[in-house]
Amino acid sequence: MKGHTAILEGSRAVAEAVRACRPDVISVYPITPQTHILEDLARFVASGRLKSQFVRADSEFSAASIVYGASAAGARPYTASASQGLLLMTEVIYAMASTRLPVVLTAVNRTISAPITIQPDHQDTMSLRDTGALQIHVESLQEAYDAHVQSFRIAEDPEVQLPLFICMDGWVLSHSYEPVTVYPDEAVAEFAGSFKPVQMLDPKAPLTYGAYADQDVLMEYRYALMQAQEKAKGKIRAVAKEYREVFGNFDGDLVDPYFTDDAEVVLVAMGSMVSTIRSAVDELRAEGQKVGLLKVRSFRPFPKEEIQAVCGKVPVVAVLDKSLSVNSGGILATEVKGALYGLPSAPVVVPFMAGLGGKEVNRKVMREILDLARRAADGESPVPETVWMGLDHRFFDR
Repeated sequence: MKGHTAILEGSRAVAEAVRACRPDVISVYPITPQTHILEDLARFVASGRLKSQFVRADSEFSAASIVYGASAAGARPYTASASQGLLLMTEVIYAMASTRLPVVLTAVNRTISAPITIQPDHQDTMSLRDTGALQIHVESLQEAYDAHVQSFRIAEDPEVQLPLFICMDGWVLSHSYEPVTVYPDEAVAEFAGSFKPVQMLDPKAPLTYGAYADQDVLMEYRYALMQAQEKAKGKIRAVAKEYREVFGNFDGDLVDPYFTDDAEVVLVAMGSMVSTIRSAVDELRAEGQKVGLLKVRSFRPFPKEEIQAVCGKVPVVAVLDKSLSVNSGGILATEVKGALYGLPSAPVVVPFMAGLGGKEVNRKVMREILDLARRAADGESPVPETVWMGLDHRFFDR
């Protein structure tokens, strides 16, 4: 399928994808840095390019509640948020997942206060990792566009029926400009299909969502939710494969390995930071260093088996986190450790905090990470719980 390539802001690329998927209901509440997405969608509705019920909410909690109700009524809904806004949606996101109502939501990653800041990291969406919602993290603007076109098919699949977050780093992706290939509206709409709800509110066949439950069924609800997440793995992979066949411009999966077949060190990361790591790997490979990259694209469902297949026999794995579980360490690193624990030839896993609160991660930092990881694996230094890259110790002497 031939598309049209244009220089687009990241938010506009997302809005173009969402518009072409024809959501029935869009709820909006502004918060930096996701506001441009909803502003563009508002223009599309006002100009007649998108026929959708556009609802301005009085808070993020209300915005989430609107799309929750829309999904229950059989409509295809969409919204977006970031940072504190996502936290205000928390209660509703749990309810969406537990009542198995699909909603696509763009999560533009931004640090949570306090102190107040608009810098990007993954603390907001990682705080929602146990809601039951799916999370796909994107590296580039093209991937953000492609992932949104795929998202409705995944979330609305009868065996999944879960809210889905497309997570993109604030500013780095939402406000930057890159060439993005956009496909014809008719082709995107055909690929996205129409929402066929498994169940919906109907006066002729009354239903109750979120009814009272006791110990006789509550564990079963949670187990069913976990099973839906597991089934989503196959759906994410199948939709990506079909997207490649139709549009011919997508290489994503649950994880994306890069030069990992003969790697002595594999760097694991998510989001826009992956592009910097990829560039660093190219440099290091040119110098003869056997370094590889594993991009985690699907954080929920977590790709345990895929990580084991790539990293299970590598001597050392360095995990780069942009989120923190206080008194525990990097959240991605903890999950990777859990996936590799108990394997016969499990690698040394060295966790790094890199990019938290918008701290710069460049190719020089990548070389430092590689050196520290190798020294830990060789026994030259103890394996740390977490290495904080770029930490300014003068801050603590004030």
